[in-house]
Amino acid sequence: MSGYDASVTARVVVGVSGSLGSVTALRRAAALARRLGAELWPVLAWEPPGGDPAARRSPAAGMLAEEWQRLARQRLASVLEEIFGTEDPGVPMHPVVVHGTAGAALVATADRENDVLVVGAGRRGLQRAFSGRVSRHCLAHAVCPVLAVPPSPLESQLLSVHRRNTWHLRMDTRGL
Repeated sequence: MSGYDASVTARVVVGVSGSLGSVTALRRAAALARRLGAELWPVLAWEPPGGDPAARRSPAAGMLAEEWQRLARQRLASVLEEIFGTEDPGVPMHPVVVHGTAGAALVATADRENDVLVVGAGRRGLQRAFSGRVSRHCLAHAVCPVLAVPPSPLESQLLSVHRRNTWHLRMDTRGL
């Protein structure tokens, strides 16, 4: 981001879901907001199970939507508490919960040209073909700069352990 005028950056918007990729993106976004003197806007997008059409068919759709909204707020607060604890992140923070798909919610929130949108870039390797839809949507539709944060090395190690457990393969614990 060399040559980028930090004095006009008002907000750093970051997608948060609780996944390892979004946690990595949140940490990077907080550091970027501190460096730029910007506000941090963590955004969690939610949709009803089965999507909006399925939720509208329910006789108690209004009550269910309120409950899903409450659960989304609770999840965002939990992730922020887990990452920052009782510490102040060092910048003004404005958590936002949005009803909608993640990509559209992030692009709608980061709607100013001087915003910076931070997203997790998805997975590495073969899985990348089937993931990363949110980051691709943001890169294609955002009106502001987008920072796609690659997965942490820890994520690939955890996926490797998960694969070994799934296939019941022995693990070499000598290196642990």
